[in-house]
Amino acid sequence: MMRRRAMRRRGPGLVGTMARTAVIAGTATAVHRGMSGAMDSRAQAQQQEAAAQEAAFQSQQDVQALQNQMAAMQAQQAQAAFAAQAPPAAPGNDLMAQLQQLSQLHESGALNDDEFAAAKAKLLAG
Repeated sequence: MMRRRAMRRRGPGLVGTMARTAVIAGTATAVHRGMSGAMDSRAQAQQQEAAAQEAAFQSQQDVQALQNQMAAMQAQQAQAAFAAQAPPAAPGNDLMAQLQQLSQLHESGALNDDEFAAAKAKLLAG
């Protein structure tokens, strides 16, 4: 007669292994979701802070642009007021200034003798 050997189980068995794996997977999923949520909230906070800083920077640029425009308009108004107060230029002074410019161009060599004479005649005739 042969003896039958009784088989003993070594370890928790198939059902026990599956149960342990399910618990570990569930725990890992819960931890992952928790960490992911924490990371997402930090990232959103950083994005909101960056957007607020960008908006503040843009506001400062807008204010600076408006100040520059105002300064330019004030300068134009000041020039207009000064021009209104200044006495009109005498026509003779303008002609003399143009003749002096022609003379300087002729002396520097930018105009030759014929060009200088033609420009001078045109100024005196006009």
